[in-house]
Amino acid sequence: MADPWLSIIGLGEDGPNGLPAASRTALDAAETVFGAPRHLALAAVGARGRDWPVPFSVQPVLALRGRKVAVLASGDPFWHGAGGSLARHLAPGEWRAFPAVSTFSLAAARLGWRIEETVCLGLHAAPFERLLPHLGRGVRAICLMRDGHAPAELAHWLSAQGFGASTLWIMEALGGPRERLREARADAPLPGDIAAPVAVAVALSGHAAIPASAGLADDLFESDGTMTKRVVRALTVSALAPRPNELLWDIGAGSGTVAVEWARMAPGARAIALEPKAERLGFIRRNAAKFGLSDRIAPVAGTAPEALADLPDPDAVFIGGGGSEATIAAALARLRPGGRLVANAVTLESEALLSALYLRHGGTLERIEIASAAPLGRLTGWQRARPIVQWSLAR
Repeated sequence: MADPWLSIIGLGEDGPNGLPAASRTALDAAETVFGAPRHLALAAVGARGRDWPVPFSVQPVLALRGRKVAVLASGDPFWHGAGGSLARHLAPGEWRAFPAVSTFSLAAARLGWRIEETVCLGLHAAPFERLLPHLGRGVRAICLMRDGHAPAELAHWLSAQGFGASTLWIMEALGGPRERLREARADAPLPGDIAAPVAVAVALSGHAAIPASAGLADDLFESDGTMTKRVVRALTVSALAPRPNELLWDIGAGSGTVAVEWARMAPGARAIALEPKAERLGFIRRNAAKFGLSDRIAPVAGTAPEALADLPDPDAVFIGGGGSEATIAAALARLRPGGRLVANAVTLESEALLSALYLRHGGTLERIEIASAAPLGRLTGWQRARPIVQWSLAR
């Protein structure tokens, strides 16, 4: 860290006047300065300035490795900024960061909100569905917005989710001379002159339609009927035991319902949904997008066990039906230490396979029988679903 070639500098709307001495020194020493056009103008770097490429890439910065380079980012470069994207390509001694006050901190300070009790999301480059897990009465959120049109789009989305009574604070150019704060309801018309950079703080008011527990209603998913149904899905996800940052193989994913439930349960949990049919791969993509999980669920066309060879090793594997002994053997061979495999069977042949595997490898073998109340003539009786046999094994 004695003489790093790259300086990652947080910049506020007050420009160079708001920079501490160390940040100004690093900026002045740079031969080349990368940033958004707004940042370059605020910092008045002149001919040294280089716009970020569109689409965004850190390669132009890395191409100048060893030269004196500075990167400008809004507020804290490591909170939804370019800092993390750059650091993953660099050794620790190559860079030094000079963070400024983040937009989240400025927004919380203006409203008197405890930032540790506030959801902070970068929706400038992510879908509004990322808010879904946080929708609930009394929840507070601060969201970075893409441009001046995005606050109205967010308000419309919140209203469609049943949160039209939520209060919004539209916060433009926080921390600078153009700072402006305006309040509105999500279901009311928003001002037409909103300008970037803009964040929206939200005090949510409404009733959450999607619970945080596993076992979502079947009709929340797009499907051709091929899915692990709600009660069995809840038991399956419980057996898979999702943990943060783990990877699931959902083999024969159908509509991807287990992959969706897995990814919802733990921060950073990811899933590869393996499915041979093109139509069902479309269901998986749309179901992932609906729950804001497109970045954590990867639909893959293919059939097990052949398609497993090119996949990264999993922390958990789910086989929803029709799994062969070869598929299960291949999955077990790739399972990481501490991993879990869960297989469900609905036919006599697959039941026999799971029973034999249970006797050979141990684990847990359970028979799940479910009956639901249904009309029986003019009265009501129990209607039984096909029984499910579930084998689960932990490494």
